[in-house]
Amino acid sequence: MEIQAFGTINYIVLFAYLIGVMLVGVYFARRQKSADDYFKAGGRIPGWAAGISVFATTLSSITFMSIPAKAYTSDWTFLVGQYVAILILPLVFYFYIPFFRKLNLTSVYEYLERRFDIKMRLFASMSFMLFHIGRIAIITYLTALALMPFVHIDPLTIVFLIGVLCIVYTFLGGIEGVIWTDVIQGIMLSVAAVVIFVTICFHVDGGVTEVFRLSAEQDKYFPSSSFEWSWTESTLPVLIIGFLFASLQQFTASQDVVQRYIVTDSIEETKKTLITNAKLVACVPIFFFAIGSALYAFYSQNSQLIPENFNTGGILPFYVISQMPAGIAGLIIAAIFAASQSSISSSLNSISACYTVDIYNRFGEEKNMQQSFNMARVVTIIAGILGVAASVYLIKSNESQIWDAFNSLIGLMGGPMTGLFMLGIFVRRANAGSALCGVIAAVVAVLIVRGFTDLNFFFYGVIGTLMVVIVGFITAPLFKSKSAEELNIVTE
Repeated sequence: MEIQAFGTINYIVLFAYLIGVMLVGVYFARRQKSADDYFKAGGRIPGWAAGISVFATTLSSITFMSIPAKAYTSDWTFLVGQYVAILILPLVFYFYIPFFRKLNLTSVYEYLERRFDIKMRLFASMSFMLFHIGRIAIITYLTALALMPFVHIDPLTIVFLIGVLCIVYTFLGGIEGVIWTDVIQGIMLSVAAVVIFVTICFHVDGGVTEVFRLSAEQDKYFPSSSFEWSWTESTLPVLIIGFLFASLQQFTASQDVVQRYIVTDSIEETKKTLITNAKLVACVPIFFFAIGSALYAFYSQNSQLIPENFNTGGILPFYVISQMPAGIAGLIIAAIFAASQSSISSSLNSISACYTVDIYNRFGEEKNMQQSFNMARVVTIIAGILGVAASVYLIKSNESQIWDAFNSLIGLMGGPMTGLFMLGIFVRRANAGSALCGVIAAVVAVLIVRGFTDLNFFFYGVIGTLMVVIVGFITAPLFKSKSAEELNIVTE
């Protein structure tokens, strides 16, 4: 069976969406008068909108496509990771948000200099920037690779549509433009998930009852083997621990999410941000797993519809284009673009914030408001170009296994960053010297584990975080600490 052409109507819908997103950036460009507007939106963002933005930022196009594919070929085990993220929110509510708001931070890594020293700030900020340039490249590359067989657009053109348009609307609209496009994109993602699931159920003989019956019969929810402990496989206990630390990194030490805490006008609105995000995380991801089960039921009944040697990683876009009505299919492919763009635009603005605040404003002569604003926009363009260029390189070199390798590096960078914030806020005796010892120990430990063991990569972030906290605590007496007055401001 040949893969169905994308069709004129679908192309019209897709390009109408892409133009609409760019116009949002144009609309908010008139409000961008200073770096404060560009990075904080002048506190004009309501909590619910910031919450949808956090949800859209953390749900990339790869998640949009890979979760249904995972449920289709395997089971629902990874669903547990979505709910673990909700469990850490009380900790963020009561400890982290008050610190970030009280200190009036633009870059979250400013805290690390106030608590420790400039070295810790630069380590975390530069790690974040490098990681997110790579993230832009990976998300763009994998989205282009996944969509190319179905939309019949050259992968370099897909990279251009995703990357360049992101650069344009982020450059123009700043964080305000990013957040309001995230709102549109987050709603599109959520509605698309529900529409796809309902549509598939209508095409399955026996409907939704048959979908869930077949999955239960085939043990495709939480098989007993997934409850076993493993040092090498992604079983439920490993996922719970791994996602717990990954969520801590995302919500307490990652500029792209933490930046949403400072775009509202009060701490109450900031807490609404996380409550809104928690509600979406509790409801929407389960539909993506249900889509995988529905696809399994549909193609079990209609196996002749799948081409020979088909890569099941693209099962969702394949179904959308081959089975859904013209126009609707285009809208859902646009939602996949939306998932990609929401993650990339957030990365661009947060990279710009880190460079402008942590490096450009921090060193050399004092910069005025206009100079900082100009630099912020320049960095947005440069970061976008670097990400797109890296994505083009991946396409030209036909890299494989890049996503797994990239995920394994999260522990190398994200673990120590998370540990630094935990050490700074909760370990009063810690100081700059002990923090440095902790970071060095963490990086060395993760490199050794990654290079010489088969330990599952979900443990890397755990090791990186705990090594910073433990070594930072133990070595603290060897170095001079800040005064009690200074510590009162920056510790719990």
